[in-house]
Amino acid sequence: MYKAALSITFLVAAVLLPGAAAFADGGAAHKAAQTVPVKLGTSGGNIKDVSKAFCCSGTLGALVKRGTVSYVLSNNHVLARSGAGVAGEDVSQPGLIDSGCRPRTTVARYSLAAPLGSSNVDAALAEVYQNRVDSTGAILDVGIPASSPGVASVNMTVAKSGRTTGLTCGPVTSVLTDVSVQYQRGCNSGKKFTVKYNDQVIVGSSSFSAGGDSGSLIVNAATAQPVALLYAGSSTTTIGNPIQDVISALNISFVGGATHSVSCPASAAQTSSSGTRGVSTQALARAAAVKNQHASGLLSRRGVQGVGVGGSSADPAQAAIVIYVIAGADHAPLPDSIDGVPTEIVSTDRFRAFGWNETSEANCSR
Repeated sequence: MYKAALSITFLVAAVLLPGAAAFADGGAAHKAAQTVPVKLGTSGGNIKDVSKAFCCSGTLGALVKRGTVSYVLSNNHVLARSGAGVAGEDVSQPGLIDSGCRPRTTVARYSLAAPLGSSNVDAALAEVYQNRVDSTGAILDVGIPASSPGVASVNMTVAKSGRTTGLTCGPVTSVLTDVSVQYQRGCNSGKKFTVKYNDQVIVGSSSFSAGGDSGSLIVNAATAQPVALLYAGSSTTTIGNPIQDVISALNISFVGGATHSVSCPASAAQTSSSGTRGVSTQALARAAAVKNQHASGLLSRRGVQGVGVGGSSADPAQAAIVIYVIAGADHAPLPDSIDGVPTEIVSTDRFRAFGWNETSEANCSR
């Protein structure tokens, strides 16, 4: 679901839109077959993630430990087939979409997942086969991530390494964001359904990610500390589970090393909306309190798909409640402020855990 899908007869190419983030190699190296032990931030997925006409893949995100056992961390909808997976199913690198729908090197076996809809995360683990994954936890273009997790904050520049768009950087534009995300049961087939999440991390960029980057680890670009797990988005946004929620849900720790900066592509301006600069902690806390009081009511309105906390474009020192609406959807007028806190309205296409930011040539990515 925020995976890429491959038709049995042809490959769908992702088309990335211009925006505040940029990528190094467009993901080419991240789709290629590697010799073992493989580095992460690479194409991969469950070898049974297929339907009659398509096969699907995502990103093998990071190396983690649960007790003394090593696992690959990615999404439920990448490793566990949106809850349909059976423990022991093989996980391959590259994913089926990059190997003609036939498994290449199996590097891990699906083990367990946080349940969609009740855990507030889209996360799963695959136990690593011996010597099949780089034991340092190295991620393509990122290097060895920091072993200590961090917390995403408004205006933080973050980086991710994923199957489709490779290394990208962009700004966190809202936190504590409640969202409704659309899924699909099968690989580009089956019933669509919606999962609601609370307090998510939003990266505001049209080129930070695309279908197939699902499962990528989002890190603080200044420290390489994990801050979120990428799982969904739209053509202008990327959504990640806060990493502490993922850690708690799966009882894991990260394999990594010391903090270090990530070398973002030179073309990545690392800019963010001016309204997020200089916002005080107190202002953000006030906005968060108001958002928590009103989020349910706002999300119940037709056309509203997310409510979070970010910065005001009108006043750089002021926090705002960010309301995400579905572009083109009919919705009632939204307030300019709520309990004295200004609002920012962001219109974008539907939040999905399957292909967005892609050409509609075949509509077969997820």
